[in-house]
Amino acid sequence: MVCTVNDLYLETRRALRGAQVEGAELEAKLLLCHAFGCSKEELLSKMQMYAGESVQKSVRSMTERRLQGEPVAYITGMWEFCGLPFEVSPAVLIPRNDTEVLVEEALKLLRAKRKADARILDLGCGSGCIGIALGHYLPGSRITSVDISPEAVETTKNNVRRNGLTRRSAVLEGNILEPPPMRMGEYDLLVSNPPYIASAEIETLDSSVKDYEPRLALDGGDDGLKFYEAILSRWLSVLSDSGSVIMETGEGQAEAVMNLMRQAGLKDVRSAQDNYGTERFVLGSK
Repeated sequence: MVCTVNDLYLETRRALRGAQVEGAELEAKLLLCHAFGCSKEELLSKMQMYAGESVQKSVRSMTERRLQGEPVAYITGMWEFCGLPFEVSPAVLIPRNDTEVLVEEALKLLRAKRKADARILDLGCGSGCIGIALGHYLPGSRITSVDISPEAVETTKNNVRRNGLTRRSAVLEGNILEPPPMRMGEYDLLVSNPPYIASAEIETLDSSVKDYEPRLALDGGDDGLKFYEAILSRWLSVLSDSGSVIMETGEGQAEAVMNLMRQAGLKDVRSAQDNYGTERFVLGSK
């Protein structure tokens, strides 16, 4: 029986829906796009075409992986964040929609300060999505991204090249639990989405997170605050006199992190909500 691309899409969507995969329609399209090496827009023009045996086999294999719990971003190796393409792998967290709000808040902060040429430091960069998005939307800015994972550093470098920011970006391997290296220079903004899950809570997370995403990027220590304490006690020295900090926090952590910011001497400390009304982001300035 002839199998068209549309037939294959409907089959994939039906399988994902049957497993109660949230966003089954989008994920089915992403798997087919990956198999064909095309965009979602280009996929629409292929719907009545014949899907060859190799494509069918590829899509069904990827669908089975998804049904076993593997996130679609790791299956395809790509994810979109702030309208930009990012390579992802099991060495880095999958960029979340909520974190796009962090980028929006950072852009508002820098634009209010008329800092289109800002120097931005992204600590615990993972895929590099935060710093790269800021660099894209602030064409005069310069970005330094830091992560302890060599694989994450390589992924960020790939994404810097993919998004055309090579001339304005530096990517460094470093431990944010330790003081910054000598001669880091000064930055107008420090951004971070650090590990913030309490160690004992990791096993309670959804299997798509705890079984696939890197524990190194999840584990925030006994109370989930280890990295905030390190950043605020050791890294504020790299901020300019008018520099600012913005960080993502876990649910229920915003007030504790704001207290840490005040204890570190930051002013104008406040929080911002994510797309679901949760106090998710904390901001402060020197």
